Amino acid sequence: MFGRWGPAVSASDGGVRPPCGGLAGQTVVVVGGSAGIGLETARQVRAAGGDVVLAARNAERLKQAADELSPLSTAAFDALDTDRLEHFLRELPGQVDHVMVTAGSPSYTPLADIDLADAGRDFGGRIAMMLAAARAGREKIRAGGTLLFIGGTGGRRPAVGMAVMGALTAALPALTANLALEVAPVRVNLIAAGFVDTPLSASLLGEQLEARREQLRKTLPIRRVVGPADVAALALHIMANGALTGATYDIDGGQQLVAH
Repeated sequence: MFGRWGPAVSASDGGVRPPCGGLAGQTVVVVGGSAGIGLETARQVRAAGGDVVLAARNAERLKQAADELSPLSTAAFDALDTDRLEHFLRELPGQVDHVMVTAGSPSYTPLADIDLADAGRDFGGRIAMMLAAARAGREKIRAGGTLLFIGGTGGRRPAVGMAVMGALTAALPALTANLALEVAPVRVNLIAAGFVDTPLSASLLGEQLEARREQLRKTLPIRRVVGPADVAALALHIMANGALTGATYDIDGGQQLVAH
């Protein structure tokens, strides 16, 4: 890690940030902050006057993000390693205002092809990652700050290959609501995104990417594809609005309203 960590900023009301008070002078930890939604969120935090701490699995991409954003510090590790995730959060100097966890990738595998051990890791690992972040985050996030997770909406419609993702899609909002009670007054929220045009989406779709984009442009009520900046803007609103906790916020451009 490398850093330029300065003194913590205290709120006048004893640490609880006022609703919609902006992010100037606040510190946001982004786990999964080297690409896609995480990187764009970090960019918007910096543009809003906040500081960032970046963590990601890919050290090379993490360095590129750090060169662009001048974070307080960085750390390269796999967030699904829950011991490492908890250690990272607990070793942050002082308290932070918000923690966002975007790590993890979807798994679309038909039942006949599922490796049961992999399926268990995909499901259990994601749940354990959220539990670990909450357990460590309750000690490191200021009262009124938020622990924010990224999930999805794709599993709400049953389909071949969606068994594990459907189970996760159903489980994460319930877990978020329960954690909001357990770690209060730290707030816990979940963003459930539909298709977002990120490098991860490109890697999953390969040559089918442009066809998927065109389909969404024609069918979504917003008539365009949702991008990382859209999700990041929602993330910043959730961070800044101190009245939001225990909830799941969909952002999919109306994808759930139309046929696939």
